[in-house]
Amino acid sequence: MPEVSFEDLFGAAETEAVKFELRDAYLTSDPAYLGWLAGESVEKVSAGYEDWTSLVSATVARGVRVRRVRVVSEPVSEYVRFEHAMTPTVNLSGGEEIRWLSRSNARDLLIPAVDVWIVDGETALFLYFSGDGDLVGSDTVTDQAMIGPIVKVFSTAWERAIPHEEFKV
Repeated sequence: MPEVSFEDLFGAAETEAVKFELRDAYLTSDPAYLGWLAGESVEKVSAGYEDWTSLVSATVARGVRVRRVRVVSEPVSEYVRFEHAMTPTVNLSGGEEIRWLSRSNARDLLIPAVDVWIVDGETALFLYFSGDGDLVGSDTVTDQAMIGPIVKVFSTAWERAIPHEEFKV
């Protein structure tokens, strides 16, 4: 199946979009991340994510629930500290629900090897990153034999994970 954009994926969502986020760092050359490391405010650096926040906001306004579980190592990486600091401005403000799950609390879960968005339990968008955290590709899958187990493990991970407001870095 050909690659789809986030706009297409979220535009097709009717009830829910969920994501497993599994890396301890992404796009470490991102100007927002570099600015945050240099001491710039969250408000200033989050401006680069307005398109994402708008997309999620429009999706949620249509009645679609958007949830994400971030599986993280502890102690957390500097990049995860950045994500945590940005979450209220970038994710929560758009209506996305974020929870955090330590790898040690996920050790018995059969979590996918790569990040994945699943829409309505029917379409999965797998995201592939380089070792340095740059997005290098993606593919879309509709095979229920592959998606079904991921949906089930997401539900378990979501119940175990800590809501953003309670997760301390």
